Amino acid sequence: MSRFRGIWQASLNATKKALTWNVDDWIPPAEKYIFNFSSKEELKKWHLYSDAEFGGLSSASLEIKDDANKSSGVFSGNLSRDVTEGTKWNITRSGFCGMRSKKFDGFIDLEAYDTIALRIKGDGRCYISTIYTENWVNSPGQMEDNSWQSFVFVPKDNWYIAKIPLDHYLPTWRGNVIEAKLEMNPSRILGMSLSINADGGVPGANSGPGDFKLEIDWIKALRTQ
Repeated sequence: MSRFRGIWQASLNATKKALTWNVDDWIPPAEKYIFNFSSKEELKKWHLYSDAEFGGLSSASLEIKDDANKSSGVFSGNLSRDVTEGTKWNITRSGFCGMRSKKFDGFIDLEAYDTIALRIKGDGRCYISTIYTENWVNSPGQMEDNSWQSFVFVPKDNWYIAKIPLDHYLPTWRGNVIEAKLEMNPSRILGMSLSINADGGVPGANSGPGDFKLEIDWIKALRTQ
């Protein structure tokens, strides 16, 4: 076969393949793993924070729990409203801990999805799920990423799949809801976090200072519509 004929045949085969593609080939899968706490390698993707950075006395840890057939992440610690005596920080509240993912390499594009799902087991407390997007709501001089938050109530002792529609995440600034009509850009997601406060949450959830424990199997994006 001549070189020209070979190129022509390859081009023809590619055209035939393109013409026979099914519409399903253009549709993303119905779910997409974002985090899967199946090994200790997952811990490298996260860092912890708490009020202890500002003179508070709360503490937190993140570990991988290995069961016989399954591994999961365990975010646990203790919430305290107390403040270190003589701290230089003029904090107005304490009693919070969180685990935040390190920034993705570029962006995660969730434009094709409408829901965040978390398979979790907890302690009857209310946690906060946060999505961080590229900074366009805050002024250019502010270094913080834009944050969008939603409460997650976690029933006690049983595995549970919490599903949060993306349009239920509210824009926030340092924990306070921004009273403006804003829409998240799901194609420019930089990271995520899970956090807990000693106060607040949904009615009926456990609250107050003391120990907390949240087990996490995975976090996914879903397309439900």
